[in-house]
Amino acid sequence: MIISDEKVVSVSYTLVVDGDVIETVKEDKPMKFIVGLGYLLPAFEEKLQGKKVGDPFSFTLSAKEGYGETDPQAVVELPKDLFKVNGKIEEGLLVKDKIIPMQDSQGNRINGIVEDVLENSVKMNFNHPLAGCELQFSGKVLDIREATEKELTEGLYGERAASACAGSCDGCTGCD
Repeated sequence: MIISDEKVVSVSYTLVVDGDVIETVKEDKPMKFIVGLGYLLPAFEEKLQGKKVGDPFSFTLSAKEGYGETDPQAVVELPKDLFKVNGKIEEGLLVKDKIIPMQDSQGNRINGIVEDVLENSVKMNFNHPLAGCELQFSGKVLDIREATEKELTEGLYGERAASACAGSCDGCTGCD
């Protein structure tokens, strides 16, 4: 069997950025995903297409193929008051390079990285931490199998179940 859309694939890999190992996924705890459902970077999946169990892989994704180029407009200055809870800023919260989970204006969760703490404001970077970086992957294909209908609908871990009915619940178990 070869890697193609709607296959469940298990891989081990090492990710290197600027000569530093950023992530290692070992064979005893592989990354599993369904190809073609949008879970991973499209270029990552594309580079694995056609590979078989046991095949090694090694490829580089450009910043554009990865998490995009750094967007200067994603670096913003926010009032310090936004970080207060019960009138106080938590000790150790506003520290350079700290990642702080926040929400955008639509209520989506986004992570911001503290770039600078000023007298009345905080400079936050909302670019992905790997934006602007070349991603070097090397690893091995460990397993390939057909995804079940349930997996295609609900995801490998049930993560798609809640969104599968898209607000028109007809008794499915994924809705609240």
